[in-house]
Amino acid sequence: MKVRSLQELEQLQRHLRQAAREAAALEAERREREAAEKRERDLFARTVGPVTPLKPHDRSAPSRPKPAPHPKQRKLDEAAVLREALSDEFDVESLLETDEALSFRRAGIGPEVVRKLRRGGWAIQGQVDLHGLRRDDARERLGAFLREAVKQGWRCVRVVHGKGHGSPGRQPVLKGKVRAWLVQKGEVLAFTQARASEGGAGALIVLLNSAP
Repeated sequence: MKVRSLQELEQLQRHLRQAAREAAALEAERREREAAEKRERDLFARTVGPVTPLKPHDRSAPSRPKPAPHPKQRKLDEAAVLREALSDEFDVESLLETDEALSFRRAGIGPEVVRKLRRGGWAIQGQVDLHGLRRDDARERLGAFLREAVKQGWRCVRVVHGKGHGSPGRQPVLKGKVRAWLVQKGEVLAFTQARASEGGAGALIVLLNSAP
């Protein structure tokens, strides 16, 4: 590099000094890092004692695919919550309307809502069929269905519980359980027996509060 003036020479000298300082700083940092690593190795050796390295071998570790995660505990927790939230001991009889359909409406819901529900004033947006299920299975499926219905923003759904013709003594056990479970769910505003064309005594038309 040809220096043309004294000013350029001074600039070159400053540049060289700066480069030397940076190189010295990097070298000092490297030495400090190496010293720290040596101190850690010495501390490990004093703590653990003599270590014999394993002999090298040509064996390769088998490659086994990891099993897909299965949220078993989450499902158990959700099932437990449903069992606690929907009690079989809940006395629903005093809350039902004394009409032939044994309708239900929550406090603050006027009787005209039930009449409109009975007449088919809301379009049915989804349904769940509990017919033939055992009590615990029916309870869990109903709870899951209601959660999904609210998530979807549905207002009116049908719950099919069957007429109990296949139950012991031909008594509709599940029919009464479903009513009790529905009353315990805060998102259920009202329900009534379905019209004959929608399942009659074997189903309920349920009005939901779709607000999140």
